[in-house]
Amino acid sequence: MPALDGVCFDGGVGESEITAETKVATLLNEHPEVEDLLISMAPAFIKLRNPVLRRSVGRVATLTQAAAVGKIEVAELVNELRVAVGQAPLDNIGLADEVEYFGPAPEWFDEGAIVKVLHEQDLDPDVMPINPLLRAVRDLGDGETAELVTEHLPAPGIDILRRKGYAVWSTEHVGLIRTFVARSPLG
Repeated sequence: MPALDGVCFDGGVGESEITAETKVATLLNEHPEVEDLLISMAPAFIKLRNPVLRRSVGRVATLTQAAAVGKIEVAELVNELRVAVGQAPLDNIGLADEVEYFGPAPEWFDEGAIVKVLHEQDLDPDVMPINPLLRAVRDLGDGETAELVTEHLPAPGIDILRRKGYAVWSTEHVGLIRTFVARSPLG
């Protein structure tokens, strides 16, 4: 039987093993009964009750990203979900690369270079904030930066931007996440 989202099937019963790389959509499609648990652990995921966002965010967000959004340990999230569906907890979650979303300001960051600011509350609630941000960063000139202000870390979107070659840095200030995006300083 083929793998779904690149994860192994558990005992051949048609369900994939829950790992750090499991997509939220896969988890909720196979185990809809854990939706409330997931939301209780990462309240930002209340938006998953919106069917449009569930299809878009759920399709791209991994449990590693969900843990970052919810500010909880990946192992805690994965193992609570595993136990809830009858899978044994994992001793080693096996994160290949720990992604850093916060940290000191990078050398490329300049507050004066911000030319576009998007506030989550001003955006369409049925659209992932990453979509309008992607449109905004396409028009950035050299040395220019776009900013996205959100209530929760947009981890899946940050990873998408990084894969597209953008420089991204996030910081938390007064309960809001400010995510800054620039063309990669290396090219």
